[in-house]
Amino acid sequence: MSEPLLVCLDVDYRADTAVGAGVWFRGWAAEREEARAVAGFSGIAPYEPGEFYRRELPCLLGVLRAGPAADIIVVDGYVSLGEGRAGLGAHLHAALDRKVPVVGIAKTAYRSAPEAIAVRRGQSGSPLFVTAVGIDASTVAEALKRMHGPFRVPTLLRNVDQLARSAMPDRFEPTAGIG
Repeated sequence: MSEPLLVCLDVDYRADTAVGAGVWFRGWAAEREEARAVAGFSGIAPYEPGEFYRRELPCLLGVLRAGPAADIIVVDGYVSLGEGRAGLGAHLHAALDRKVPVVGIAKTAYRSAPEAIAVRRGQSGSPLFVTAVGIDASTVAEALKRMHGPFRVPTLLRNVDQLARSAMPDRFEPTAGIG
C-alpha cells in the first residue's frame, strides 16, 4: 500500500489581498514536497472573530484547485472549535462534500476545544494542537510526531507558511468570501 498524498495549506494576508499556498508530499514522514501551488486572491472578506473560515476558505479551495487531488488535507488551525462549533477544517471538509479527511494543526490553544490533542515536538515545551475530521485525531497526533524536522513545527508545515508569505502571484482572482 502506497503512502497517502497529503497537502498542507496556508494563507498570508496582505493589505487587501491574500496569497494561498499548498505543498503536496507523500506520507507523513516525507522530507520533501512533490508539488507546490500558489494562488493570489483579491476582495478578501474582513476578519470576523469566530468566523475566520469566511475569509480563509475561498483561498484554500482556490489553492486546492491548482494542485493534484490529495488523500489528506492539513490546515493551519482547528477542525473543531468545541461545543459543536465547526472550525476552518470542518468547513473545508463540508465544502469538499466530506470526501477528503481534513486535519487541523494549530500553534495556539483554543480554550473551548478540549478535544484537541497536544503534541510536543523537538525541544519545545509548547505543543501543537491536533483536531481532525474523516480521520482519527490520535492517529494523526502520532503521525505529527514522525513528521520531518527537529523543531516544534515540522519542515513541510514551515515550508508552506514561508511560501505563502514570500510568493508574489502573477494575478489575483477575485473572491467575495463565504456569504
